[in-house]
Amino acid sequence: MPHHTFIVNGERVSVDTEDNVRLLWVLRDLLGVTGPKYGCGLEVCKACTSHINGKAFNPCAVPVGDIRPTDEITTIEGIADRQTGALHPMQQAWLDHDVAQCGYCQPGQIMTAIAKVRQARAAGREITDADLDDIRNICRCGTYHRIREAIKSAAGKM
Repeated sequence: MPHHTFIVNGERVSVDTEDNVRLLWVLRDLLGVTGPKYGCGLEVCKACTSHINGKAFNPCAVPVGDIRPTDEITTIEGIADRQTGALHPMQQAWLDHDVAQCGYCQPGQIMTAIAKVRQARAAGREITDADLDDIRNICRCGTYHRIREAIKSAAGKM
């Protein structure tokens, strides 16, 4: 069985599994990292959104065989301050704005929001309504207004 090594939330991990197993299942079933949620498996709902090398991606659509040993995967579990345990500003904004209802999509929503704010900053600007309109994560509970407010609030603290 193929052996795969990469970094998850700052820790080097290794798994033995077939190359075609989707990274989402490796994270959840083999590594016990359950923040990224399964929703559709087709990169549509984006409940599994995580970061690879600092950019948002959907591990439901990426075979583990495509992950290199130098790749750094960050999930919702890996964004709080590792030394103090303080929540990431985006996580805190979610609480401050009472975003979550069922909560299922929230890890993916937060990871997408962080990537979107970083993308705007890399372009030398603040997050705009147009940026927020580009976010395509699905929320069954419909808390989109609170999600947008939380993102705007956290952007100023990141």
